[in-house]
Amino acid sequence: MEITVVISIIIILSTIFIANYRAGEKNFTLQRSAHQLAQDLRKVQEMAMAGQEFDETFPKGGYGIHFKEDYSSYYLFADCDGDGEFDETGDIFINCSEAVPENPCPETIEEIYLEENISIFSLSPVSGEGTLEITFLPPDPRVTINPLSSTASITLTNGQIEKTITINSVGLIDVQ
Repeated sequence: MEITVVISIIIILSTIFIANYRAGEKNFTLQRSAHQLAQDLRKVQEMAMAGQEFDETFPKGGYGIHFKEDYSSYYLFADCDGDGEFDETGDIFINCSEAVPENPCPETIEEIYLEENISIFSLSPVSGEGTLEITFLPPDPRVTINPLSSTASITLTNGQIEKTITINSVGLIDVQ
């Protein structure tokens, strides 16, 4: 009888532990993705501050990061034409120094995918196309948020829980 009671207690405790482990794993994945996004914002900020070259020249509009709602990835980009917007396509035969808003070149540095089951839930502010661009112009770097605003927030979700990353016009990044 005692062995049956001990085995029952072990089974109950194991079930509780496994259920909490799965929930904790999902929360940790979301937290890790939010901190990775904050690190990527800092990476782009550092690229602008360091005067890093892209396509053998310094981009006219600095460096930025492009988000789209309901996506599971975002782009780091060099704003070659200085319009403050991400140009995924354009004339591949011109280099960054020759790009102008009327004739852009592809500005993608890297596409970064969020972890499995993590997606961009909401952006604020958001343009009519459901996008948000944050660019950094040297030497300070000056932060430009497009659509025009003094702060931006990106909310990530795993379907149950949300995590918000905010950045202001001074470049302060906060993970909540």
